Amino acid sequence: MSIALFLGLTVSAAAFDGQPTPNVQIGPNDLSPTEALRAGARQYYAGDKAGALNSLQYAAENGQPMAAWKLGEMYAKGDGVQEDDLKAFQYYSQIVREHGDDSPSAPDAPFVSSAFVALGSYYLNGIDGSVPKNEPRARQIFTHAASYFGDAEAQYELGRMYQDNNSRMAVRWYNLAAIKGHVGAQARLGETLYTIGTSEKKKARGLMWMTVAREQATGSEAVWINSMHEQYFAVSPETVREKARVLADGWIEQNRSDLLTAQQLKTQ
Repeated sequence: MSIALFLGLTVSAAAFDGQPTPNVQIGPNDLSPTEALRAGARQYYAGDKAGALNSLQYAAENGQPMAAWKLGEMYAKGDGVQEDDLKAFQYYSQIVREHGDDSPSAPDAPFVSSAFVALGSYYLNGIDGSVPKNEPRARQIFTHAASYFGDAEAQYELGRMYQDNNSRMAVRWYNLAAIKGHVGAQARLGETLYTIGTSEKKKARGLMWMTVAREQATGSEAVWINSMHEQYFAVSPETVREKARVLADGWIEQNRSDLLTAQQLKTQ
């Protein structure tokens, strides 16, 4: 998920110099939870991750899901702290427990939804010695994020869980994420449609989605998507290739403005 919303907090963190206060805990007499969240954002982007940790912990302990989400991200990636998947799991669990039923239109909803996806991934893969794998629980969590919040990443994860045993459900979830611009879902949707396609028209539709994904993929994502596209392109007759190219060009042209916006947010 884009960090742009969290980054935006730094703009309104007025009257805070971004410098840590050694051995002093932030409390109610110093900053409100909202102010602590803004201070933590400003400290983080100023490079003071130790000070940010203190501010964000206070904000998270006092009901700020955005702060808990950022702490989860920091511990999951070892960003300014020692990597600790269990601590990340606990912060994501806190968000889901306290805010899982918040309105999907609430300002914090993107962070709540992202926490669901992260938590589902932990249940899907497990944490050695701490959290056993639990696929039914992972599916339940992804389904809530995908249905209630409309989260594209959760929809993509559900597609992956269903792809090998229920193509119809996989197509349903991949399609919802694909039309939102999720590149991985576009590629997997194309692969699934091509595989189950019984006519040139249906296979062309599958190759079209793989082409759309290839046109947008960057970084490590581009490696497997390009490989997938080459695999199916190579076995397709020229008629399928041509239909797919026309469909892909039309889709990209129709959605160009949305794609540019998504790419800008992805880099923020």
